[in-house]
Amino acid sequence: MHESGDLWVFGYGSLIWRPGFDFVERHPARLVGLHRSLCVYSHVHRGTPEQPGLVLGLDRGGTCRGMAFRVAAAKAEETIAYLREREQATSVYLEVYRNITLERPDRARVRALTYIVDRGHVQYAGRLPLDRQLHIVRHGHGRSGANPDYVINTVRAIEEMGFRDRDLHWLAGNL
Repeated sequence: MHESGDLWVFGYGSLIWRPGFDFVERHPARLVGLHRSLCVYSHVHRGTPEQPGLVLGLDRGGTCRGMAFRVAAAKAEETIAYLREREQATSVYLEVYRNITLERPDRARVRALTYIVDRGHVQYAGRLPLDRQLHIVRHGHGRSGANPDYVINTVRAIEEMGFRDRDLHWLAGNL
């Protein structure tokens, strides 16, 4: 549960480029122990149950660079409610708080709300071969739009942050 005070949110996919909530500040950040992966079959935002798309999840192992957003305490509960509606449409994610390191001169560590994949959920895709990911992404379309746009927008956002994601870049280059 959220503690009193300002709320930090860690985004690693569409939250980087379309947070959808008010924030006071944002910084690139790093989360250790989980990595960004197209490991979630999307049945709502980028696909349907009949023709799933693929979206990102945080999965076990490695490190993930993303964006940390500080939300004023007065907006914390509203932001959490918004994120639950957005991220938990099918309950494929676990809502957790994790320590992250802000990529700024003081390298501050903060506790941030983030969403990690539930490996026991039916929509958990695991590690699919890149050619299979490409096929699924090319054909996915859901409530939030075309699956290729999701991948391309995420690649653009992480490039603007100054880094690359090998698999996502390969996918974007082949869409």
